[in-house]
Amino acid sequence: MFERDFVAYEYKTVSVKAKDQAKTMDVYEAFGWEVTSAAQTLDGHAVLSLKRDRKQRHRTELTKLERQAEDTLDALRTLERSKTLGATVFSSIFGCIGALVLGGGMALVMQVGGVPAMAGGIVLGLLGIVICAVNYPIFKKMAAKKTKSLLPVIDQTEEKLALLLEKGNDLLSAEQI
Repeated sequence: MFERDFVAYEYKTVSVKAKDQAKTMDVYEAFGWEVTSAAQTLDGHAVLSLKRDRKQRHRTELTKLERQAEDTLDALRTLERSKTLGATVFSSIFGCIGALVLGGGMALVMQVGGVPAMAGGIVLGLLGIVICAVNYPIFKKMAAKKTKSLLPVIDQTEEKLALLLEKGNDLLSAEQI
C-alpha cells in the first residue's frame, strides 16, 4: 500500500472593487492564502476565491494579523474615498444652485413680458452659467487641499499595512524552515 499526503484546506471568497484586486491579493497571500480564481463581475468588482492549508503551525496568529490587515485595508479605502467626498458634496450642491439660477433666468425671460424682465432673465441666466463653469475648478481645488492634508495619514496607514504583511510573511517563512 502507498500513502498519500492529504491536505485539508479552508476556503474563503472575497469581493473587492476591481481596482483594489492586486492589493487585496497581496494581503491575503501574505497570510498563507492561495488565490484559486479571480472573476470580474459586471458591476466593476472582482470575486477572489482563496484557499489555505488548515494545518499551518501559526494559524491563530496569522488569522489575528489577517483581521488587523483587513481593518487597515478598509481604513485605507475610507481615506481614499474621503479625499474627494467633501468636494463632491459641495460641487453637487453648488452645481444644483447654478442650474436653478440658470433655470430661474430662463423662466423670467419666458414667462414675464417686457424688456426689463428679459434683461434681468439674461443676467440671471449668465450668472447661473458662471456658477456652473466655476464649479469644476472649485471641486479640483477642494479635492487637492483635502488630498494634501490626508497624504501623511494615508502613508502612515500604508506603512502599518506593510508591517502587518511582513509579520504574516515572517510567520509563514518560519513555518517552512
